[in-house]
Amino acid sequence: MIDVRTLAALLVMAMAALAAPIEAQRAPARRPAAAAQTATRTEPAVFACQSLLGDGVQTKRPFCDVLTGRDPAAGIIIALPPHTGPVTLTFDLHNRHTYSEDLIATNRAYRHYTATIGVLTADNTLLTRAVVQNEFRTAADLVDRVSGGAGPGGVKAVAPTGTESISLMIPATDETVSILGEKLTVVRVDGTDNFSAPGRPIAIISNVMLQYRPAPVRRAPVRRR
Repeated sequence: MIDVRTLAALLVMAMAALAAPIEAQRAPARRPAAAAQTATRTEPAVFACQSLLGDGVQTKRPFCDVLTGRDPAAGIIIALPPHTGPVTLTFDLHNRHTYSEDLIATNRAYRHYTATIGVLTADNTLLTRAVVQNEFRTAADLVDRVSGGAGPGGVKAVAPTGTESISLMIPATDETVSILGEKLTVVRVDGTDNFSAPGRPIAIISNVMLQYRPAPVRRAPVRRR
């Protein structure tokens, strides 16, 4: 049996628990993490292509020629959306091949391509160089055919061959970057050609993507009457 003193003590403890504020018994509401409010976003880049080759028949990607030059304003200009922190730029770099059934039939189609390009900031600071190198022998070495031409099936003779996936980090302070060609070396069965004159298409890019944290949206101050 419970004695009188023990029973009294239990009654006091029960009354104290009932008297506690209900708010104190509830767990505090969790606020969304700051990182969730500024989640990383990945999306296709918006860019100005000086020489658009066309859309791929199979991939449906837009293929853009990379022109040689030294002025960032003359390159492929990629606009960066408002962002916080650095931006990651990725794209596929291809060599540029002019396809010919006649050269394949006469065993003269072999090419070994080495194209070098640069990615620069608006003030002409070189962020990185990239190289794509591959061999072409048959149509199986093409990445895709490009629509809008006069060839069989309505495709263009020029097509991308070889693929090098490029990824680089762009400083947070930059708002645009430019892609420019530097040089191209083509080895044929009968010789070697080198190209670096300004304005010449020497490579192709596709699948241009950006990964970044969006900048906070600034709300307009509320005017009080």
